[in-house]
Amino acid sequence: MRDGLLAAVRRAIRVRHYSRRTEQAYVRWVRRYVRAVGVRHPAQLGQEEIRRFLTDLAERGRVSAATQNQAAAALLFLYRHVLERPVVGDLGIVRARRSLHVPVVLTPEEVRRVLAAMSGVNRLVAGLLYGSGLRVGEAVALRVKDVDPVRGEIRVREGKGRRDRVTMLARSSVAPLTVHLDRVRARWETEGAAGGGGVPLPGALHRKLPGSTTDWAWQWVFPGTHRHRDPATGRVFRWHWHVTAVQRAVRAAVRFANLTKRASCHTFRHSFATHLLEAGYDIRTVQELLGHRDVRTTMIYTHVLNRGGLGVRSPLDSW
Repeated sequence: MRDGLLAAVRRAIRVRHYSRRTEQAYVRWVRRYVRAVGVRHPAQLGQEEIRRFLTDLAERGRVSAATQNQAAAALLFLYRHVLERPVVGDLGIVRARRSLHVPVVLTPEEVRRVLAAMSGVNRLVAGLLYGSGLRVGEAVALRVKDVDPVRGEIRVREGKGRRDRVTMLARSSVAPLTVHLDRVRARWETEGAAGGGGVPLPGALHRKLPGSTTDWAWQWVFPGTHRHRDPATGRVFRWHWHVTAVQRAVRAAVRFANLTKRASCHTFRHSFATHLLEAGYDIRTVQELLGHRDVRTTMIYTHVLNRGGLGVRSPLDSW
């Protein structure tokens, strides 16, 4: 029963072209919910069981508000689009506390030290995280046609919230990225001559434009080292560089640089936004570059600027 239900969840997600990370998260929460309710099928349950499950996450699991919201979205998707029993009205759950966390931001010198401790593809990706404000998932999923070195632009397609945007490509990234793409193209040409060189296409483009799977424009900027079977089509393709490889490299570089801050891949994006605001750029411009739907999300970076209370001279310095 469980495997059939999870397969139905995956089909419903893929029909709606949700991202793979959303699919993985939703399947994980549905599996956890099924285990929590025991042997009964979710179709036999209702709002009371959903309420208890989500409330338990907050009270006993002490999850964050974002985690609880993700679990709720997964279950609402299950009942609406898979079981066709949409949940209406307020669930009346106990909400997890939503805290405002000031993001960790590196200084320009700390960024240089971390990047200096990295090399290869991971160094190039980290450079885009800081130099272009990309999320790590957006960076590794770039296609060749998304990068325009002449105009100094990167086009992010279907980023978070399935929104496209255009952001900058740092001039200092152009030369190493060009050398990297020359190597990628050489390998692509070799694989193409042997009948390979294919990559998966988004949505239904593999049916509309079947020949495009081997086109240079659709190739990954950061291809992976191995080929895998596409779960949606069953075809064997080369996937892009995995986010965990970059995450491990960043963690190792942070340790090597002897930073006391708890920095991660996303810290580069936080630093990108903060340093632009410190340089005097308009917050609306930074919002567009980051791809935030609401400027209030971008406003979080004003808390870490050297302004307001942090710009006041301490009385201890008056002695």
